[in-house]
Amino acid sequence: MLRILNVVAILALIGSGFYAYSIKYQTMLRAEQINKMKREAKSERDAIAVLRAEWAFMTRPERVQELADKYLDLKPVAVTQIATAQSLPEKPERIDSIGRKLDALGLGGAATTPAASEAPTTPKGKPR
Repeated sequence: MLRILNVVAILALIGSGFYAYSIKYQTMLRAEQINKMKREAKSERDAIAVLRAEWAFMTRPERVQELADKYLDLKPVAVTQIATAQSLPEKPERIDSIGRKLDALGLGGAATTPAASEAPTTPKGKPR
């Protein structure tokens, strides 16, 4: 009986050793994966910073003005080109085609629902 307990204890010790080593190597693997992801995140942040710097360089006002002068052939605005609010035409009335058809049929009035025509009541049925 004593020998069986010794063998079981030795097997349990060996099993726990294997388990401890497997946990250790899994932990090391996860730590390496975390470090790799941190490096990738840093390189992505660096790439974003480079792209932002390039955008700032490309959208400089003096550069945009230079390109506009070169390719757009823009002329300065003359005083006669500026319009006043009174000289603008009136905004046309917005009616869709369905609304026009309803008006032609005489159905263009505001719709009321039965619930809207009733007076609101309290939970006991008394008017407010």
